[in-house]
Amino acid sequence: MQIQKSYTTSVSGQLYLVPTPIGNLEDMSFRCIRSLKEATIIASEDTRNTQKLLNHFEITTPQVSFHEHNYKERIPQFIERLESGETIAQVSDAGMPSISDPGHELVEACIERGIKVIALPGPTAGITALIASGLSPQPFTFYGFLPRKKKEQLETLETLKSMRPTQIFYESPHRIGTTIKHLSEVFGENRQAVICRELTKLHEEYLRGTLSELAEYLADHTLKGECCLLVEGFSGEEAIDDEDLALSINEHVELLINAGNSSKEAIKEVAKLRGLKKQEVYKEYHVE
Repeated sequence: MQIQKSYTTSVSGQLYLVPTPIGNLEDMSFRCIRSLKEATIIASEDTRNTQKLLNHFEITTPQVSFHEHNYKERIPQFIERLESGETIAQVSDAGMPSISDPGHELVEACIERGIKVIALPGPTAGITALIASGLSPQPFTFYGFLPRKKKEQLETLETLKSMRPTQIFYESPHRIGTTIKHLSEVFGENRQAVICRELTKLHEEYLRGTLSELAEYLADHTLKGECCLLVEGFSGEEAIDDEDLALSINEHVELLINAGNSSKEAIKEVAKLRGLKKQEVYKEYHVE
């Protein structure tokens, strides 16, 4: 067990995880600006991109690149500097470090060495889009980017289709049409979904509708800007697939449990989908 008291005096330095604006620079907090100014160095996903932000707020702290291609080399260097008493502020190109961006491995290394990790609150695209989407804000599941290859994406969606929480994905404008098409095939055409693009920017736009409606729209329209995709959770009202009917009751229950449902929820759902009494499914699943 480890206990971190973030704001007590310590010999080693601290790692600050500093969120940056996802579009509108006015979303940068006073605390985030101060933390970047007071840090010894800033670990940046893209130093050229971050420099624009630093110039805007007149921050002169030096940067060191830190991204998916050099993190194994950088982490030992950062740990050495932190243990010598320096403070590092880590930023991604936009939004929260570690959320579909670099950072998690550095956090793990710091925790392992007893170095304080302090997260600052701030912009994150998924939650921002969620609360304006019109879909149920809780519970929700954040997935991030789906696999790019068709086979892997379809397999992943199969594991997610029976999850009840609202699901949050990130997607590029070049792949959003194909992803929506695959979602419609796996989740069903009538599942509600929302695409939010250019979040916090001048051309911010929300597209709300069923998966089939969104697929039809995207067939004739090309989107620009990074997209946040939110999909309604499984309601239990979709028709059962022939493939699911081919499963045994135990296999069907396990399928829903693996998708994030509790055993109680899964048993209830299987009974509803198969037109059985809940007690029948319970006895079958729990039989020795």
